[in-house]
Amino acid sequence: MSTKRKGVPQIGDKVRDARKEKKLTLDQLAKLSGVSKSMLSQIERGQANPTFATLWSLTQSFGMDIYELLEGAPREPEVVKIEAVPANLTPTMSSPDGSCVMRILSPVENAALCEWYELSFEAAGALRSAPHAEGTREHLTVLSGRIEVESAGDTETVEAGGTARYPADCDHALINVGDGNAVALLVVERLQGL
Repeated sequence: MSTKRKGVPQIGDKVRDARKEKKLTLDQLAKLSGVSKSMLSQIERGQANPTFATLWSLTQSFGMDIYELLEGAPREPEVVKIEAVPANLTPTMSSPDGSCVMRILSPVENAALCEWYELSFEAAGALRSAPHAEGTREHLTVLSGRIEVESAGDTETVEAGGTARYPADCDHALINVGDGNAVALLVVERLQGL
């Protein structure tokens, strides 16, 4: 049974409708977008919320922008010199076990190449990730606490003020190994054209 949080956009039906409107199978959309068939299936069933990068890949495959997918109509361009996003409107996600909260700080239009997050870990909290697209790297800066980084068979502990840069196109994990909570900034960088 899938539980849907109030206020979080549920886009599975919209992705499925857009795919069917374009007369694409899951296999065809997976090849066009670079998003795995299993992930697409989970998104359409409401069992996974896609990252901005995944949404961007899907909307590029559909020939629409993210706003059009979410709202059903193209957005009128507006001229904004300073965009201020209040804390209560900053998108937030949690790890499956709830031990890590991720605030999405990056704007949607940058998602194809770069995303950045503020991560808050409970004591012993962890964020484990499947491989991202080939060539993806992550840059983790620890603001408080101690976080262990696992990637490509290596492990490194990063203290407050330190930064780790590592491949994210393989299984990787961030684990709070300090005595209390930990906070970090995470930048996910993709090679251009992925």
